[in-house]
Amino acid sequence: MSLEKASKKLTFAFCTYNRAERLENLVFAMRAQSCPIPFEILAVNNNSSDATSEVLKQLQQLPGPTLRWVHEPNQGIVAARNRAIQEAINSDILVFIDDDELPLTGLLETVTHAYFSEGAECVGGRIDIDFTHHKRPEWLDDELLGFLGALDHGKQAFWIEDSTTPVWAGNIAYDMAIFRNDPALRFDRRYDRKGKTIGGGEDVMMFNVLLQQKRRIRYRPDMAILHAVEPWRLRRRYFLDVHFLAGYRGAINDFPVYHRTYLGIPPFLISQIVRQTWQWLALAFTAKHSLRQAMNVSYSLGQICGCFSRWKNKLLINN
Repeated sequence: MSLEKASKKLTFAFCTYNRAERLENLVFAMRAQSCPIPFEILAVNNNSSDATSEVLKQLQQLPGPTLRWVHEPNQGIVAARNRAIQEAINSDILVFIDDDELPLTGLLETVTHAYFSEGAECVGGRIDIDFTHHKRPEWLDDELLGFLGALDHGKQAFWIEDSTTPVWAGNIAYDMAIFRNDPALRFDRRYDRKGKTIGGGEDVMMFNVLLQQKRRIRYRPDMAILHAVEPWRLRRRYFLDVHFLAGYRGAINDFPVYHRTYLGIPPFLISQIVRQTWQWLALAFTAKHSLRQAMNVSYSLGQICGCFSRWKNKLLINN
């Protein structure tokens, strides 16, 4: 090991909420990683009510890379991720994985290669969906897997230059100098997800900020994880709800102010949802495409509800 690498440190972190039964396999797989620099495992217990604390205490005693864990009482993935940044602020690299995932062989070696040899400031990798324990529904096309967290931009590594090839916080690494040099740069609380609810988007916002800052973002297909999906996410209703919330939060937080509105709703959204609804009805008897169109309708409905809520809240404040 070179003197440069010997002085470096990596933090391999996960945030967890009420998934005590998954932690043993997760920590075992994390400890089994080969890494050319010293690394610790950091667990952020996000106010779990199950046996998470007891399991983490037991796992601390086992051999291998050090497991350090902290309790974050503020519920929500944003508070948990930002706590991980705070705890790892003196590390050189922070790698995130989720508590419903398992890292595949070579993940940390890939991260450190991208950091030391390629000069990456952010590295994201492939996310495969694990259908080992829950059967994949017949209607679940490949194009829908991304809404369950799947990510595959092909077999070649490349530099990410726009939002068409995003990387997500379920499998991502950051150069911690980014956060040390900018204490205000943290995951956006407006796009939070609490407990086991759906929605979120905090990693999308972070990705967009790093793009705007012209950071060196690298995609590495050999940085791979296996993502387990709970049965309740393998239902059509889940896809509709996710899109509704995405539209709702986007309208409340990022929509421009339009001068011509009806109850805060710009007219183009009304015509848009009417058009999309007709398109959905036309596809109603072709199951392969009707769900995707229904998701578009749900997103537009979320935008409408978000605009109305923003208008109503402004009225309350002004009165």
